[in-house]
Amino acid sequence: MELRQLEYFVAVAEEANFTRAAERVHISQSGVSAQIRALEHELGMPLIDRAARRAALTAAGSAALPHARAALAAADAVRKAVDEVAGVTRGALAVGMVSGCTVTPFFDALAAFHRAHPGVALRLFEDDSARLLAQVRSGRADLALVGLPDGVPGDLGGLAVTAERLVAAVPEDHPLARRQGTTLAELLSHPLVCMPPGTGIRAVLDRACAEQGLHPEITLEAAAPPAVADLARLGLGVGVLSESMVRPPLTAVPITDATGPAVLALVWSRAPNPALDRLVRELCRAFGKRQAHSGEDGEEE
Repeated sequence: MELRQLEYFVAVAEEANFTRAAERVHISQSGVSAQIRALEHELGMPLIDRAARRAALTAAGSAALPHARAALAAADAVRKAVDEVAGVTRGALAVGMVSGCTVTPFFDALAAFHRAHPGVALRLFEDDSARLLAQVRSGRADLALVGLPDGVPGDLGGLAVTAERLVAAVPEDHPLARRQGTTLAELLSHPLVCMPPGTGIRAVLDRACAEQGLHPEITLEAAAPPAVADLARLGLGVGVLSESMVRPPLTAVPITDATGPAVLALVWSRAPNPALDRLVRELCRAFGKRQAHSGEDGEEE
């Protein structure tokens, strides 16, 4: 029996719905269902009646619920007691993010951390990825959400959140919109709209062009992906973005020979810091990922 199984069970019991419970604990609905079935198998009794439209408790589920809540409360009390000794409940953390960031799990994790540890002051600021990396390395920032042309740097703690290919973002009436893909050479025959140097997407584009001896001429630059998309939508140039950044009415056309992915990652200082460790765990939970490159002790969640 695991604490996360009890957490998912309590979430389903209180939400009376597997979908809402999954959103609450930040994992997939199938993941919640599988963990509760594992718990039911271990206990030898069904806890949730799945036949009704609402996820209702069985008699065994009703009997188990207060004890599950008590177990979670006890575990939380243990964490808080240790955190108090370790100094997690006070202090300050400087957290950076790429300009124009709209990554919901990132904000959810910051909010959850603030609720759990109101004594830790969070300072949130925006900058480009290159400067954010430099600030984490220098200690001026504790953690940052950055775009990278490669994986997480080995000298920092880190967690890759997404890795996506570059695409050309064009309106539906653009000649490229009818193509299944385009090459860098073809792309460079059009005016380009891209993010500035220092951003992960620009680094991927510049590297891919350099490998082929190409020299991109950027007509317009914008620091935030939505601004690049708007400029492309207005016909001022072909936008260069990662795949998930392109929304209708724009069409995403794969750049077939720009194979290096644009990586969105969390990076953090390896210096011992109990408050930062707790924030990293909250972020890993929000993104539904196990902690990687965690620090000197190599511990994973």
